[in-house]
Amino acid sequence: MPELLTHRRLDQPRPPRHLSLTFDREMFGRFSERIARFLGTGTFIFWMTAFVITWIGLNLFAVGLQWDPYPFILLNLAFSTQASYAAPLILLAQNRQDDRDRISLEEDRARAEQTKADTDFLARELAALRLAIGEVATRDYLRGELDRLREELPGLQSPAEKRRTRTPARAEEA
Repeated sequence: MPELLTHRRLDQPRPPRHLSLTFDREMFGRFSERIARFLGTGTFIFWMTAFVITWIGLNLFAVGLQWDPYPFILLNLAFSTQASYAAPLILLAQNRQDDRDRISLEEDRARAEQTKADTDFLARELAALRLAIGEVATRDYLRGELDRLREELPGLQSPAEKRRTRTPARAEEA
């Protein structure tokens, strides 16, 4: 009986059979932040003012182009629509900024706690070193103790005295 040959490997997962769409979940948030930043600039105010003046001018003075007569209902509708979209986008951008600020504040607190812990550790280490240094024999202390022992033991000379006694002997040898 012939073996069934499959091209699928058993050690790897099967690829998905359905069409999967991937999208960036943060894309709309970044888009709203860009719009909120632009709505707060002088450039936006300038171009919106130019648009409104052009709209009103064309509807008042261009007899053949009066698509929105004097009460400017269509212009008011456009402003209402813009405001109804701008407000939630601005709020979304503010919420995202609040989230970033909260994360930054948490990181700052953690960093401050770590710095405080490090400072406390270093202070304890310095205190331990000060105590240990208080118990360590210094060079002057050891020199004084050796001089005292040399005076107590008969027949021992200090290194300076040995040099003084050797120097004339070497001079005679030469």
